[in-house]
Amino acid sequence: MIFIRIIFVLLSYIIGAIPFGLIISRKIAGIDITHEGSGNIGATNVAREIGLKWGFLTLFFDLAKGFFPLIIVSRYIAQDNSIFLIFTSMAVLLGHMFSPFLNFKGGKGVATAFGIFLALSPLSALISLCIFLVTVFFSNYISLGSMVGACTMPIILSFFNKPAALIFTALFTATLILITHSGNITRIITGKERKWK
Repeated sequence: MIFIRIIFVLLSYIIGAIPFGLIISRKIAGIDITHEGSGNIGATNVAREIGLKWGFLTLFFDLAKGFFPLIIVSRYIAQDNSIFLIFTSMAVLLGHMFSPFLNFKGGKGVATAFGIFLALSPLSALISLCIFLVTVFFSNYISLGSMVGACTMPIILSFFNKPAALIFTALFTATLILITHSGNITRIITGKERKWK
């Protein structure tokens, strides 16, 4: 059983590493999205550079690669093993952010993280989504909404008395998302961050 769990964690990393934004941009527009706009493979950059519907498609796939591995883990493989749940979450997220298919570079992890928590605590994820939307509405910054949504997730989980392992996963995720958005933080402070519209 331990061997199966190790294999599943490795597979989760590979699934997380699939650069859907790059694949979609190449197939649809014949471009390398890593050399367009912000250079990010995420849904926001795809939407800006090749169209909103393709951005949403990228969002769906990036969310799905976080959602499905965690659904399988939480319901069928290790319902009572919080350590395995943490490792699987980390594997998917790290795969997305540090993809071997992109020389260990990748996306910023927001959609994939949302998929993870949508599988593990749907209500908490939806509340975080609402916070994201409100932040974007008032600030017009997708990046700021992403960071605020990620940072409030541990608080939301604590409010609902979720297991410590889940709160730890949310803290780890928020930290990684803040790190991947370090450039955005600098641009927001200096007034150079690109607004959504």
